[in-house]
Amino acid sequence: MISMKWFMGTKDDVSDVHTVLRQVFIEEQGVPEADINNNTDPECIHLVVYDELGKPVSTGRVRITDDDFIIGRIATVKTHRGQGLATGIMEALIEACVQMGGNRQILDSQVSARGFYENLGFTPYGEIFEKSGIPHIGMEHIGSIKKCGSGGHCGGCASPH
Repeated sequence: MISMKWFMGTKDDVSDVHTVLRQVFIEEQGVPEADINNNTDPECIHLVVYDELGKPVSTGRVRITDDDFIIGRIATVKTHRGQGLATGIMEALIEACVQMGGNRQILDSQVSARGFYENLGFTPYGEIFEKSGIPHIGMEHIGSIKKCGSGGHCGGCASPH
């Protein structure tokens, strides 16, 4: 059975977060390890998805600054992609932001993942920039995840949300 667990960066061991990040960003995408281990984890709230064997397979986080609720490091190991895990993480992170007063959430999307975030209601802003050698674009989302009558997120439904 798939399960999710929240971690507070200031008090919890986030090694399961780093297990996923290492596989996806460092080993698969070639992101420098220093860019992943940049001492921002204590400032964040992390969410990890575990597979039926208890292995961490997907993760994401939110960092709250004075002005922003910044979602980031959304990653799912290759063997578990296409199962909706990242969508579930994003929905949970967005709802957590809204519950904490963050009506506007922002993130830096890899250009290749832009459509994924647009399907969740994010809109791009600014110019494309490079981060860790990968093209990115800033994106923002206002409010909660809007649900369609069918119970899914509004990724292409005909309803004018």
